[in-house]
Amino acid sequence: MWNTLRRRLPEYLMEACGLGSFMISAGFFAILLEHPLSPLNGLVPEAALRRVLMGAAMGLTAVAIIYSPWGKRSGAHINPAVTLTFLRLGKIAPRDALGYVAAQFAGGLAGLALLGALAGPLLATPQVNFVATVPRAGQSLEAFLAETVMSATLMTVVLHLSNRPALNRFTGLAAGVLVASFIFLAGPLSGMSINPARSVASALLSGTWTAFWIYLTAPLLGMLAAAEIYQRLQARNRPVLCAKLHHETPYNCIFRCRYKDAAGHECVAEQEQGGPLQTCEQTSI
Repeated sequence: MWNTLRRRLPEYLMEACGLGSFMISAGFFAILLEHPLSPLNGLVPEAALRRVLMGAAMGLTAVAIIYSPWGKRSGAHINPAVTLTFLRLGKIAPRDALGYVAAQFAGGLAGLALLGALAGPLLATPQVNFVATVPRAGQSLEAFLAETVMSATLMTVVLHLSNRPALNRFTGLAAGVLVASFIFLAGPLSGMSINPARSVASALLSGTWTAFWIYLTAPLLGMLAAAEIYQRLQARNRPVLCAKLHHETPYNCIFRCRYKDAAGHECVAEQEQGGPLQTCEQTSI
């Protein structure tokens, strides 16, 4: 067990750093755009335009994480709902799913806490409030539906693109566009989370737990539903090949992978029992 943990630890740490970086970026841009003393807040008085800027910033952050060397190696889940969905699809071993989820929760909290230590009261001001996700007053059900639909949409796009080697390289770009769009469209309604670890980090530091059940249940329900639909409609022609959002063969793969890119290059994956490296196989491209 300890040998397995030692070999997998780099991927776990990459997941922690990925979500930690995302939370630092979210808090930084929230301060820049929403804090009343920020010059940018005064230059952009329209809330809708500030959401456009926030969406663009977070979409680009997601893209940078996914296409970074660490993101390409870990798969850039940075979201427990994504990891647990790939567990349901049989593409990640249970012990690795546990390691990923633990790392995501720890990394998200550590990243936001680090920013809080550096920014002090700027992050705690009511307009920023540790980028806590809360539903619009009196609209918890609507927020739950929005979070569910956004999560399902994201997972649907990820599965359809990542399992087509000719299109796989665009998965991260599509995910970034969706994150940006969701922040603009659903920010006022639910705060736009689609990530339990992201919401837990903000809630722990802000003490804001309003209708928190939404952010624990909706992302997982939405992504699992999308996976079930994909399995029923596409599994025969387009099987799920790997748990990576963006698959590049030079990077180690710890998943139950069947990936071969459009040029015919095979990935290298580690056997679950800790044996030597083996060549992945794929039966359908």
